[in-house]
Amino acid sequence: MFEYTSRYYDLENATFITPDGRKMTYKRRRFLPQGENMPLLTEITPIQGDRLDLIAFRTLGDPELFWRICDANNAMNPEDLIEPGRIIRVAVPQI
Repeated sequence: MFEYTSRYYDLENATFITPDGRKMTYKRRRFLPQGENMPLLTEITPIQGDRLDLIAFRTLGDPELFWRICDANNAMNPEDLIEPGRIIRVAVPQI
């Protein structure tokens, strides 16, 4: 259902049966991890023109893993992280 790089890839499937008997499959809710508890790989200070996908590519090797950086910084919105002078945590990828 989701690519291996998706934050939803490992979530368990659940099933809901409607009153008329239809079976609906969905992913269970994903709770954000506590970033400060994630093992640190490195810290980055963004420069002018940086984007989270570029930082993810440089540090994690895949731009689609930007959400891992969001998790490590307790951020729901990736744009909140790109502020000049702000230090961004990049956690060790969890397998």
